[in-house]
Parts: sequence; C-alpha cells; structure tokens
Amino acid sequence: MIEKLTAAFQLLRPLNFFITFISVIVAAFICQPDKIASMEIFLAALAASLTLASGNIINDIFDIDIDKVNRPERPLPSGKVKLSQAYALYKSTIFLSILISVFLNKMALFIVLFSILLLFTYSKYLKKFPLIGNITVAFLTGLVFIFGGVVVRSPSAAIIPAMFALIINLIREIVKDMEDVEGDKKVGVKTFPIRYGFQKSKLLILIFASALIIFTFYPFISQLYKIEYFVLVMVIVNPIIIYCVKILSEDQSSKNLNKISNLLKLDMILGLVAIYIGV
Repeated sequence: MIEKLTAAFQLLRPLNFFITFISVIVAAFICQPDKIASMEIFLAALAASLTLASGNIINDIFDIDIDKVNRPERPLPSGKVKLSQAYALYKSTIFLSILISVFLNKMALFIVLFSILLLFTYSKYLKKFPLIGNITVAFLTGLVFIFGGVVVRSPSAAIIPAMFALIINLIREIVKDMEDVEGDKKVGVKTFPIRYGFQKSKLLILIFASALIIFTFYPFISQLYKIEYFVLVMVIVNPIIIYCVKILSEDQSSKNLNKISNLLKLDMILGLVAIYIGV
C-alpha cells in the first residue's frame, strides 16, 4: 500500500509541484508585496500546482509507451500505478484546482480552465510537433507567474519573471527531447532533435541561452530590480547557463543530458531567488 501511494505521489511530480507553488507566491510578492501573506495567494498557489500536476499526470498517461523505453522505472510503465488509478488522480486534481479557483477572481479561474485544456491538448497532440510542444510547456511555465499577478490584480510586474521562466524552460524542453530521442523514435514522435538532429538542436539552445543571458541584464539596467538581483544573476544564474551550454557541446549522452536538465531546473529556482531578493 505504501509503495502504491508513493508511486501515485510521484505522478504529481512533487518538486515541480513545490516550484509552481513557490513561483505563484514569488509572483504575487513582486506584484503586490503587502498581499503576500493572504489566504487568496495560498489558494492561488495550490490551484496552480494542482493544475500543472494534472498536466503531468495526463502526459504520463499518454506517454506510457514512450516511458517504457525512456523511463521504465516511472509509476505507470513499471505497473506500480494502474491506468485507471492515474485517470482517477487526474480527474481529482482537475476538480480540486477548479474548485479552489472559484474562490479567486474570474480571470484567475479562466487561466486555470485554459491551462487544463491546453495541457490536455499538449499531451495528446501538440507535443508531437517540433518546437510547438516545447513552446507550449514553456508558455505554461511563464503563465504561472502571470497567474500570480492576476490573483493580486497587478500582473504587469510578473512579465519579467514570466519571460525568464519561459526561456529557461524552453531550453530545458529541447534538452529533454534530446534525452528522449530513442523512445520518441519508436512511437513516431517527431521532436526537434529527431527531425533536425543534435547539431541544430545545440545551436538552437545556444541562441536561446544567449538571449536569456542578455535578457537578465534588462531588469537591472532599467532599475526595476536592485543590485542584489544583478549580483546573484551574474555570479550564479548565468554561469550555470553557460556551463550547461559548454557541457552540452562536449557530451550528448543521456546521462549528461539528464544532468543538464536538472541543472536548468535548479537554475530556474535560483533565478526566482535572485528576483525575490532583488525586488
């Protein structure tokens, strides 16, 4: 029983759940610092986390054949969680996220409903097309920050962290596609690395990484964020991005790609810390 519950919990992607939860709170703080401790923000963070958790579950359901090749240890391909149980968990997370969003404002409820629909569409259709699926996931990650701003009725200040999250996750999505090439080939998914190869994928990552590094200068130069932000970004966040690009050019093994993917996830968290401190 404990093993099954643990496996079901893994379907929710606990780390992603936590990152989403914190991201909404950070966005709310950036937009309206005086409302950070409100129950409304807590509910918004929970709704967003449940919404993205539902997306992870439905994605695992549709990806079960791919994961039998790429990640056989995951709950569904390993048989630790049945498909019927995964669908039940998916429906539960959707129900809870919508129920919670009803207590927020109308725009927040609309974003949750829109995100649920887009996540399902991505998992079933969009991820099969080069870059379109990657952009969809990156867009939804950035939308988390806009959502935090919408809840406190001041979304404009969330645009910068949203753009940072969008670009770094777009890079990470391409890296993950490179990592998953073998499984994707077997089920006929035409990701960017499969259609255009690793060399063009690395070039695209280099372009996005360069754009992201240049973008990180803007909040400080425009005096939107304080010197603390700039120091953390220059000393920690950007060097990690550069390091990821460097080791990607040297080694495209599955093990190294997984390492890069994890580093980029960590770097997103560090970027949020930099923004939080620098506001």
